[in-house]
Amino acid sequence: MSKPTSIKTSEEVRDRLRVLAAERGTTITELLEELAARELTAAEREQRAVEAARELGVDYTEEVQQAGQDAWARVRAHQGGAAA
Repeated sequence: MSKPTSIKTSEEVRDRLRVLAAERGTTITELLEELAARELTAAEREQRAVEAARELGVDYTEEVQQAGQDAWARVRAHQGGAAA
C-alpha cells in the first residue's frame, strides 16, 4: 500500500470530484488513480505516435508530427477542450 498524501485544490473541484466518484461508485482517491493511469504523458504520446507511424509504414518526420498535433488540436476544439 502506498503512503497517503494530499492534493490542494479548490472546494469547487473537490466537490466535483466527490460527485463524479459517487456516480461511479468509487472514492475520490480511486477516481484520481484511474485518471492518472489512463492519461498519457507527453513522452508516452510521442512514443505511441512513433510506433503507429512505423506500423503504417510512414516515416515519422517533423511534418508528420506537426500534422498529427494539428489534427488532435482540431479534435479537442470540437470537443470543447483546450487546443494544443
